Amino acid sequence: MIQFEKFTLPNGLRVIVHEDHTTPMAVVNIMYDVGARDEDPNKTGFAHLFEHLMFGGSINIEDYETPLQMAGGENNAYTSNDLTNYYVQLPAENVETAFWLESDRMLSLAFDEKSLEVQRKVVSEEFKEHYINKPYGDVWFKLREMAYKVHPYRWLTIGKELSHIENATLADVKAFFAEHYNPSNAIMVVGGNIKTAQVRELTEKWFGDIPSGKKWERHTPEEPVQTAPRREIVYADVPLDAIYKVYHMDNRLSHGYYVADLITEVMGGGGSSRLFQSLVKEKKLFSNIECYHFGTVDKGLLTIEGKLVKGVKMEDAEAAIEEELEKLKREGISEKELTKVKNKTESAIAFEDMSVMTRCNNLAFYELLGDASLFNSDREKYFSVTVEDVLNYSRKYFDVNNSCTLCYYSKQ
Repeated sequence: MIQFEKFTLPNGLRVIVHEDHTTPMAVVNIMYDVGARDEDPNKTGFAHLFEHLMFGGSINIEDYETPLQMAGGENNAYTSNDLTNYYVQLPAENVETAFWLESDRMLSLAFDEKSLEVQRKVVSEEFKEHYINKPYGDVWFKLREMAYKVHPYRWLTIGKELSHIENATLADVKAFFAEHYNPSNAIMVVGGNIKTAQVRELTEKWFGDIPSGKKWERHTPEEPVQTAPRREIVYADVPLDAIYKVYHMDNRLSHGYYVADLITEVMGGGGSSRLFQSLVKEKKLFSNIECYHFGTVDKGLLTIEGKLVKGVKMEDAEAAIEEELEKLKREGISEKELTKVKNKTESAIAFEDMSVMTRCNNLAFYELLGDASLFNSDREKYFSVTVEDVLNYSRKYFDVNNSCTLCYYSKQ
C-alpha cells in the first residue's frame, strides 16, 4: 500500500505527495495529459517534439541542465500515445531547484526558430535512424494503420510521417504548447525525503501564479469493432522473415485488461512461456517469439511477434502460432499456471515499487486515469482473474476476425 496525500491549487494543478524518509533523495514528476493521440492527424509527432523542446531552456532559464547538475540532480522524459512525462531526481535538500526549473518551463518555455530547428533536426534523425533505415523499422506504422481506422492510436508517437516534423512551424508549436502545457492539464507528484507541508509551500510559491489555461477536452472517436481478418505482406532488406499478429483488447480500466496482461505472460513471458517452449525450443520454428501489449489507456493491441528460423516457411510458422492459440481457447490454463503468472506479476510490481521514481510515476499515471488510489488496488485486480476469465477472454481476443497479420519477408 503506497501512502500519499493530495491537494489541488486554484489554477488546477493537481499535486500528490508521497513521503519516503528512507532515502536522502527527492523526485519531482510532472505528467501532462497530452500524447500523440491529441495531435492533428496532419500535424503528428508534436507531443514527442515537445519532449525535446522542453529541455531547450525557458525565458528566464536559458540552460535547464546546468543548474540541475549543480544541485546533484538528473532528469529525463518520455512520451506515449496517451501522455508526456518529465521527471527529476535530486538530493532532497535541493528539491526547490526542481520546482524553480519545472515551473519556469511550464510558465514560459522559450520559443525561437533556432531552438525549433535544432530539435527538429534531432527528431528527424531519430525518425530516420529508428523507423526508416532500421530493419523492421516500419512494422508499427503498418500494423497501427491496419488495426486502427479512426482512433488516433493509428500513428506512433514519433509521428505519422517525417514531413510533419520537417514542416512544423513556430506558430504550430506555440499553439500546441498553449493548448496542453498548463496547470489544469498537469499532475505533479513529489516523493522522497520531503514533507507535505514543505511541498505545499513550494508548490504555491513556484506554481501558484501560473495561469490555469484551459483543461484539454478529449473527443476521441471510438474504434469500430473489427469484423474480418486483415493481412499485409512486406518484402524488405531484413535478416530474417518475421510475423506479427495483433488483436484488439480492452481498455486500461477494464477487467479484461488484467486478464490480457496475464495472458501475455502465459503465452510470451520469457523462456518458460508457452510460445517459447513450443515454437522456439521444441519445434525450432522461431529464433525468438514474444507476446505483449502496450498498456494504452484506450483499447490497445495484444501482440505476438516472432523471427523465423532460416528455411522455415511462413505458412508453417503461422500455423504453429494458431495451433497454440487454439489450444489456449479450447483448454484454457490450469490453476497452477495462473497462480504462477499472478505471482510473477506481483513480484514485478513489488520490484518496481522499490524505486521512489517509479512510485511517483505510477501515482501520476493512476491520477491521470482518474484517481491515484487505483494504484493500490492493482494487485487485487490481478488476483481476481480466474481460469474461466482466461478461457473466455482468450476466445474473445484471439478470434480470427479480431486479428491483423503482417508477414515480413526477407528479400535475401
